[in-house]
Amino acid sequence: MNITWAILMMALGSVGVQQGQSQADATAVLQSATNTAVVANQTAPPSATGGGADSAPGGAASTPAPSASPGATATVDAAPLPDPQPDAPKVKGIYVTAYSAGGSRMDTLLNLIDTTELNAMVIDIKDDAGYITYKTDNAELQQLGKPQPFIGDVNKLMERLKKHNVYPIARIVVFKDSVLAKKNPQLSFVKSDGSVWHNKGGDSFVNPYNENVWKYNVEIAKEAVKLGFKEIQFDYVRFPEGFEKRADSLKYTKDAGKSRVQIVSDFVKYAKQELNPLGVRVSVDIFGYAASVPAAEGIGQDFVKISKNVDVISPMVYPSHYSTGWFDVKDPDKNPYATIKGSMVDTHKKLNPLGSYKPIIRPWIQDFTASWLGSGHYIKYGKQQVEDQIRAMNEQNIDEFLLWNASNRYTPGVDYEK
Repeated sequence: MNITWAILMMALGSVGVQQGQSQADATAVLQSATNTAVVANQTAPPSATGGGADSAPGGAASTPAPSASPGATATVDAAPLPDPQPDAPKVKGIYVTAYSAGGSRMDTLLNLIDTTELNAMVIDIKDDAGYITYKTDNAELQQLGKPQPFIGDVNKLMERLKKHNVYPIARIVVFKDSVLAKKNPQLSFVKSDGSVWHNKGGDSFVNPYNENVWKYNVEIAKEAVKLGFKEIQFDYVRFPEGFEKRADSLKYTKDAGKSRVQIVSDFVKYAKQELNPLGVRVSVDIFGYAASVPAAEGIGQDFVKISKNVDVISPMVYPSHYSTGWFDVKDPDKNPYATIKGSMVDTHKKLNPLGSYKPIIRPWIQDFTASWLGSGHYIKYGKQQVEDQIRAMNEQNIDEFLLWNASNRYTPGVDYEK
């Protein structure tokens, strides 16, 4: 479809956000993509020269490497670091809240893993509010953050996961962090009256330009690695929705020589440099429509720039979050096969120029019913709808995926090998 028309169609509805996130997020991002200059995608494979020279030693000092630090002088872009787990399993996983991981629902979820082709769990280690979800003895994390033991015994949890052969992925919500912002306003965005800015939902963000924010989140990731997680999945790797409309009215530190797109991609590069020597994969969640539209400069997300420096990219391609007309479908939620197929075609087109550095594509897909779309615009999701999404991915040579359901109630009887 015509890209301008497609963007306008998307702006009319909810697109590409995790279930439970504000529809305003997506609308504001789309407006950013249409009202700002297009960020050019990379059109040739990156240099094949080695990229390890400027990497920080694993587990050593947490100072960012020169080419990635917010305050550093720009240097020649090096080739991305290799996948530290080339023999990792093909991941087919589910989202698990910290409440579920630390509660009785975990029995049901482990049984689902044991009795199906599913083999992985994405578990909240730092959640959407900014809480570290387990007890930590790390003095720095205790000082900056606010640990809440939703997971009562994290070591016991890791033992259970290992016993059930679960590939463990730690989800860390990065720049959406009300806890860090309120405890440390200097790391956030401050209004003229001295108060910390928050969005309509009451959520505050921290400043991606501040390298102390980088270090804090990567330190949490390093602790997750020590606990036994095999992959770190970063979410909310962006500025607040519609940030370009308020950027000049808020007080925050910034590097005038770097755009929001550059600073966000630099964070991802830094995280990869810090974590790669530890043998852990780095993945990033990103708006699903990002493969189909120009870069969203307002929030600083560029699909290709982020993908270049991760091992895994996870576009959130829930059919319910695409509006009328996408991929020539009147009601995308009612046709999950066509919607997922179209999004995967666009994703390949966007990332193919990365050549051998193209990351693993592991989409988030829908296992929930989007009744908020209103009568006639949604269908009840069950076995058929989940299998249709998997079939569409398989036909586009995508053999990894993650299931999203905010309440962690997944459809029984699904053939995950479709």
